[in-house]
Amino acid sequence: MTGEKGPRAEELREDLTVGVEDRGCRLDTYLAKELDDLSRNRIQQLIVEGRVLLNDIICKDKNFRLQNDDRISISIPPPEEPSAEPEDIQLDVIYEDSDLLVINKPRGMVVHPAPGHSGGTVVNALLNHCSDLSGIGGVMRPGIVHRLDKDTSGLLIVAKNDLAHRALSGQLKARKLRREYFALVHGRVSPKIGRIEAPIARHPQHRKKMAVIEGGRKAVTRYRVIKYYDHYSFLKLNLETGRTHQIRVHLSYLGYPVVGDPIYAKGGKGDLPPELKLPQALHASRLFFSHPRSEKQLEFYAPLPEPFKRALVWLKNN
Repeated sequence: MTGEKGPRAEELREDLTVGVEDRGCRLDTYLAKELDDLSRNRIQQLIVEGRVLLNDIICKDKNFRLQNDDRISISIPPPEEPSAEPEDIQLDVIYEDSDLLVINKPRGMVVHPAPGHSGGTVVNALLNHCSDLSGIGGVMRPGIVHRLDKDTSGLLIVAKNDLAHRALSGQLKARKLRREYFALVHGRVSPKIGRIEAPIARHPQHRKKMAVIEGGRKAVTRYRVIKYYDHYSFLKLNLETGRTHQIRVHLSYLGYPVVGDPIYAKGGKGDLPPELKLPQALHASRLFFSHPRSEKQLEFYAPLPEPFKRALVWLKNN
């Protein structure tokens, strides 16, 4: 390490604190784990360029072994703005008219372009499917009224014009647009019916995670246990608010993480049977809202994905 000056102030800076579980980890390995939107090669390049501070001193040694409570700051140059171009990607369209679409998003599909996901998104598919989309969301998010996480499957509303976008966003803000989810979680959830109200904010140490933090944004989730399966619970959930990762964070906070959740269900659960090593078991199953033009009450349903259904059948029979 050297006593050189730190990274340039105009660049994005991420601050991390090494936990006891990462003691002895290599610097580049740790950063690749924590900053999963950057490749290992990109992280190594940033280290060589002197953009990584270790305990306030530049460290250019990618092999440096970290200690508990080491403080790391990494300066990341602004990414190139991804372009949103039409792509011939098939969409599962549940409903469509001149004002809106309702689609069934598959697990693993990102909703809009972002650094690390410049293509293959719902927006890329929509631009190929529609000649008209609301511009309120901006060039990267045309028509997007609300989002689903990459690994969450299910129903998503898309506005084709600004009138529809404003009306649907208004319903979302007024909690008149209802969203219902199914989830399979670890543990036997108690009580059987509940309301989780716990504020959510960005995790102070792990930039890709959210957490329940005092002073965070208000977040409310309602749930009901549909069925217990030994060490698992099948839940129906409704959102009163729509914070990033809300259901996943709230359930993990209570000690019932979603089965297959790659971020909030890591560790401590032992070996799962092969039948339960399924993708993230969270599915947006129903939507209830008023049509933005006719004000007719609409309801849409998307069945559980096959891996999710197979897991429930296996749990029932074992």
